[in-house]
Amino acid sequence: MAHYFFTSESVTEGHPDKLCDRISDAILDEYLKGDPDSHVACEVTACPGLIHIMGEISSKVSVNVEQVAREEISEVGYNALEYGFDSNTCAILSSLTSQSPDIARGVNKSSEYREDKSDSLDKTGAGDQGIMFGFACDETPEYMPLPIFYAHKLAERLSDVRKNGLLEYLRPDGKTQVTVEYDENDVPVRIETILISAQHSEEIGMSSLRSDLVRYVINPIIPDMLMDEDTKILVNPTGRFVLGGPAADTGLTGRKIIVDTYGGYSRHGGGAFSGKDPTKVDRSAAYAARYVAKNIVAAGLAKKCEIQLSYAIGVAKPISVLVETFGTGRVSDDKLAEAVDHVFDLRPAAIIKELHLKKPDYKKLSSYGHFGRPDTAWEQLDKTEALLAYINS
Repeated sequence: MAHYFFTSESVTEGHPDKLCDRISDAILDEYLKGDPDSHVACEVTACPGLIHIMGEISSKVSVNVEQVAREEISEVGYNALEYGFDSNTCAILSSLTSQSPDIARGVNKSSEYREDKSDSLDKTGAGDQGIMFGFACDETPEYMPLPIFYAHKLAERLSDVRKNGLLEYLRPDGKTQVTVEYDENDVPVRIETILISAQHSEEIGMSSLRSDLVRYVINPIIPDMLMDEDTKILVNPTGRFVLGGPAADTGLTGRKIIVDTYGGYSRHGGGAFSGKDPTKVDRSAAYAARYVAKNIVAAGLAKKCEIQLSYAIGVAKPISVLVETFGTGRVSDDKLAEAVDHVFDLRPAAIIKELHLKKPDYKKLSSYGHFGRPDTAWEQLDKTEALLAYINS
């Protein structure tokens, strides 16, 4: 294959979709603090002057979701009318019901557990049917694809220079995009294009904005060796980005699923993460699949690895487990699948226990990706030796 280009994007926490993700996960955290067994499926929409909180929640505790939402909107930076959206004055509607008893029946007692109650890890059934993918590669020390890794880093830096006062004219909304050139061996060799769209105040000129973003955002993040005289830098291509956030665009929980995962570099099953408790395998199984893929690559068993898991609602064990190493595996994909089955327990209750998923710490994941973050349990590399031992046995 000849040289080719691959592009991934990220967005800041002030993007309207990410604002909704953050509120959804903050509400989930509050329920889990009071009742770790809470079943939460919370979605949020945002539009000019209005936040609407919807979903199904069953819990032993009650949460003031309006207060949570206002606190998160303010913390993101929408706390004055001049920003187009104000946490103090926006209207907040809540439409929350309890989880369907038909769904709860299968989640609380899986089909396996109803037949044989001997294994407590069989008790929790998958909260829905679906397919989930996990991915890892050796392009970065974090085992993430290089385009999404740097798109996230730029977006996070864009937010940081606003919040720490270095560039006070910036506003919460923003997007980044990174295009990477790969050689014929699928190795990233350089960055072709960097795109940053940053919400700003009225008074800043485009030449000053571009100069500042290159100096304070791009240069501290992108290594010199990945840029050359042909690298293109685009800043606010329309020439103006004053109106942003929910005042300019409707937001919705779960609409940035590619930003949340691998930037399009790997396949996606379609399920979103934010606002869902870990019995929802859209979330927990995607974390587990990343855990599996990363340990395979870190063990030196492949240069890149994609894991597909599939589940049936109310059933604990996955219906299928597929390993794909794209021709980079040290052993066959079938052999790796055997090792995965031997080393990893991919039932929802086992995933929740192994990855500590009842811990209320989801809000921090709502921006800049759910993977490649060293402070999460699914990024640990504690299964490499077990995988190698099985493969070499």
